[in-house]
Amino acid sequence: MCVVQVPDTPQQWLDVASTFGVKWNFPACIGGLDGKHVAIKPPGSSGSLYYNYKRFHSIVLMALVDANYRFLFVDVGSYGRVADGGVFNNCTLAKRLENNSLGIPPSTKLPGVGSVPFVIVADDAFAMKNYLLKPYSHRGLTKPQRIFNYRLSRARRVVENAFGILSQRFRIFSRAIELHPSKVETATMAACCLHNFLLRNKESARCYTDDITVNEDAPVCNHSTFKPMHKQGSNHTSRIASDIRDRFCAYFNSAAGSVPWQDERCML
Repeated sequence: MCVVQVPDTPQQWLDVASTFGVKWNFPACIGGLDGKHVAIKPPGSSGSLYYNYKRFHSIVLMALVDANYRFLFVDVGSYGRVADGGVFNNCTLAKRLENNSLGIPPSTKLPGVGSVPFVIVADDAFAMKNYLLKPYSHRGLTKPQRIFNYRLSRARRVVENAFGILSQRFRIFSRAIELHPSKVETATMAACCLHNFLLRNKESARCYTDDITVNEDAPVCNHSTFKPMHKQGSNHTSRIASDIRDRFCAYFNSAAGSVPWQDERCML
């Protein structure tokens, strides 16, 4: 089951990117992407279809989130055994990104580094694309690369925080859900829709997130059945995608793109 609520005009995407730039200091970003396991009681005769690498049964919740923790796209229901990248590659969002049918502007310019495409930020579980950035490998990182990884992680945290808010407000996610997987899909989708509704304006968002700590440097998704997805195998990166990441890295380490606290954060 999937719902596409993504913007479909260039101006709507520009508005999403502008908010990411202001709130999370990551220009040309149009969303944070991640997937989580929703624990279930498996139906009879399902074998290992729902059995994931964490050794429990689950379905996968895949989501694209904006800078204000709202779900732009949600895909629910893939078998728990499927890796993050596999779920994403088979969903509607990936297909529309590949055929460029979402109305996303082609590119923007960053001072000192030139043109870059609008991008989605994700973690190591995904294969990097021209439109999808992930961190540099943690082996032998240079200081500029550590700074890039910090800046990307900081922006990507919106999706972790969205999952955290969702799981803390809807207690159905605090344990394995004892429903048929199709009903778990419906319940999860309903929770995501209610989550967006309750973030519809500043006042309702304040009431909704009251008593929940949303920290830019520490995800809140810690006490639920939501579990991280498994990193895939090789995830080969194209030269063009690597060049795009290098341009963002250069920008974040320039006078125009750096933030005052990044050096301190990267020393931690």
